[in-house]
Amino acid sequence: MTKSAVTPTIDLGADGRHVGDLRVRWSDNSVPLGYHPVPILSLRNGAGPVVVLIAGTHGDEFEGPSAIMRVMGALQPDEIRGQIIAIPALNAPAVRQAARVSPLDGVNLNRAFPGNPMGGVTDQIAYYVETALLPMADAAVDLHSGGAASFFTPCTLPTRTADAALYARNLELAEVFGLPHVWVLGSFNDARSVNSAAERAGVPMIAAELGGCGGVDPAITDATEAGLMRVLRHVGVVQGQVETQASPRKVEITSAEHSLYAPGEGVFDRRAQAGQDVKAGDIAGTLHYALEPRRPSEVIAFARDGMVLAHTNRGYVQRGDMLMMVVRDVD
Repeated sequence: MTKSAVTPTIDLGADGRHVGDLRVRWSDNSVPLGYHPVPILSLRNGAGPVVVLIAGTHGDEFEGPSAIMRVMGALQPDEIRGQIIAIPALNAPAVRQAARVSPLDGVNLNRAFPGNPMGGVTDQIAYYVETALLPMADAAVDLHSGGAASFFTPCTLPTRTADAALYARNLELAEVFGLPHVWVLGSFNDARSVNSAAERAGVPMIAAELGGCGGVDPAITDATEAGLMRVLRHVGVVQGQVETQASPRKVEITSAEHSLYAPGEGVFDRRAQAGQDVKAGDIAGTLHYALEPRRPSEVIAFARDGMVLAHTNRGYVQRGDMLMMVVRDVD
């Protein structure tokens, strides 16, 4: 396996609190001879479990970075056993511009794994996470939201892996986190995501979807901070009891045909929202062809029963845009 070209400026094997960069070397007009920095934080206190916390994989999702910075600011090295490695802005170039994909190469980081050590900025970051960072971990969490384009009802995302024991540990992390919904990633999971990278590394891992709309929701961020602390206690990095949580509702995408997509370009007059149960025939909204007022508006109805996991945050939509992501209950 080729060694990653990305290098940390801190010693991840050193005890104490350390803050530095991952140096991503990519020569362009903005940085011809230096490096693109990805901030990294480490809290370490001797031998023990290692937990990797990631956010900012998409640069317009901010509840995750906020929660990670809260947790890392509140904890001291002598309050933990083992190590927490935190990257609050994994796609740092995108976070800086509040963009979903990197402005340096136009690539979606959560569709770039396993990456390429000799590739562009995004490929190099993905390769470092998969080959250098995740193999260090006993557990990992990757925090997302709907970004500027959409809103998700808060949920955790465990991958249903081929290894049944690993799936059980993923599901355990998802339930411990404490959000009301667990979105099981089954056959519709994308193999280019952090979740799939963790599966290849054999590391228990969850992602989370935490609202969205391009800002920071205080209630969702509070719940995310509390969820991260429960995971740290569960893994044993932080001492203390893990409070018992109510059993979450488990859902899954069982067919791409259940979700709704814009059939044309226009203003989407939304009538349903994330977290809502719907029946086939219920009205999701109306597509108004506001730039073609002679064209009749089109009512958009749900094709199947289910729950709306996410809805678009865009008022003006293009043909093919996701309007409603619909999931079904699973055991």
